[in-house]
Amino acid sequence: MILFFGTKTGKKETKALRNTICRYCSQMGTLTAVSQPNYFHLFWIPLFKISVSRYAECSHCRRVYYKEDFTPEMKKELG
Repeated sequence: MILFFGTKTGKKETKALRNTICRYCSQMGTLTAVSQPNYFHLFWIPLFKISVSRYAECSHCRRVYYKEDFTPEMKKELG
């Protein structure tokens, strides 16, 4: 019997952070938060979520902030 299993990324969700200032370029309203789950799958059917990668990117300076770099303002706006 052959089993096909592995991991695969899920659908990427984005949210604009309108009331947050980028710490690098000091522009307001340019940050976009991205959340993307990673699933374990068997026969190309996702069974359960393994992890979620979260980051925010500034559209002005292209600076990327990972989850551990989020400011309290970013966390507050994400909820």
